[in-house]
Amino acid sequence: MSGDVINQALREFQVQLTPEQVTCVQRYTAILLAWNEKVNLTAIRDPLEVLYRHFCESMYAAAVVPFQAGRLADVGSGGGFPGLALKIARPELQGFLIESNFKKATFLAEVVRELGFTDTRVLVSQYEELGEEIAPLDFVCSRALGEFGKFLGWAHSERVAAGQAILWVGGRDIDEIKKVGGWLWKDPISIPRSLQRFLLVGDRQG
Repeated sequence: MSGDVINQALREFQVQLTPEQVTCVQRYTAILLAWNEKVNLTAIRDPLEVLYRHFCESMYAAAVVPFQAGRLADVGSGGGFPGLALKIARPELQGFLIESNFKKATFLAEVVRELGFTDTRVLVSQYEELGEEIAPLDFVCSRALGEFGKFLGWAHSERVAAGQAILWVGGRDIDEIKKVGGWLWKDPISIPRSLQRFLLVGDRQG
């Protein structure tokens, strides 16, 4: 996939990358598609759709949420979205990729090694079991996680103390999430090229 194709797609999501960052996207995509033959990382097989659905949607948060640096945990990281994609877009982030599936975690470790991200750790664990290993967090994010009350309760707890939660959600989930105590939610942000998916950003209260 050419750099021009990648840059053109990302422009639709208000994201601009350096040539080095574009190379990271290309290498990451190649590893993802190769591993996907053996480990089910994504149901999407077309490289262009991988670019739009995974990289562009993940990196969109870098365009609309004002963060440059800090400690970010991606819970249920799977194929590395949004956490690893955000790390490419915002290299100053210190990343924690939390994934309970060993094969997926092995894939994540391979991408982290290949891209040379020495300040990004892969944690093979259920997120509920983690606390002081990752605290304090500036940002906690998730793109494919249900059980929002349980997850947000953990992120809000004193042992994790995440300052901000960033969620990629369907429109039907928004009311349920806003009922969870301890968070002040901003207005949902519609994700480009999507009618049903939103970014939801909440600040920790108390």
